[in-house]
Amino acid sequence: MQPSQATPTPPTINPKLIVPFVNSVRNVFATMVGVSTTMDRPRIKTDRAPAYDVSGIIGFSGDVIGTVVVSFQKCAAAKLVEAFAGMAVDPDSPDFADAVGELANMIAGGAKQHLGNAADISIPSVVIGQGHVITRPSDVPCVVIPCKTEVGDFAVEVSVKQLQTAGT
Repeated sequence: MQPSQATPTPPTINPKLIVPFVNSVRNVFATMVGVSTTMDRPRIKTDRAPAYDVSGIIGFSGDVIGTVVVSFQKCAAAKLVEAFAGMAVDPDSPDFADAVGELANMIAGGAKQHLGNAADISIPSVVIGQGHVITRPSDVPCVVIPCKTEVGDFAVEVSVKQLQTAGT
C-alpha cells in the first residue's frame, strides 16, 4: 500500500483585497487617462516575471503588506502615458518613468482607500526592459488582473495580505 499523497492546497487570496484594485483601475483609466479598460478574470500568477516590459511597482506596509505591480506592453505604455500627460513622452525620458510610476501610484492609492486606514504605500519604482523579474514575498500569492484597452494591454499584479491585528 502506498502512503497517501497530500494534494497541495493552491494559494488563495482574500477577494476583498482584489476588488479595490479592479475598481481603482477602472476609475484611474476612465478619469485620468480617458481610456476605457476591460478586465479578464483575475487568476493566481505562478511565475515571477511580469507580464510585460514596463512595470510600475508600489509596496504596501502597515496592516496590509506586499506589492502591486502595474505591468504594460511598451507600446501600450507609450500611448497610455501620452493620453495621461496630454502629449507624447519619449520612453527613454525620465518623465516617461515618472508617468508610469504615477499611474501605478494612483491605482494603489485608489485601492488603499478601501483597504483600511493603517495601510501605507511606497513611492513608486519603475523598471523598463524585457525579462525583468520582480521578487515578491514568498508567503503571499500573486493575483494577476489582465487588462485590455484599445491601445494595448497591461496587467495589475496584486501580491498583498492583511496582517492580523489585536482586534481581529
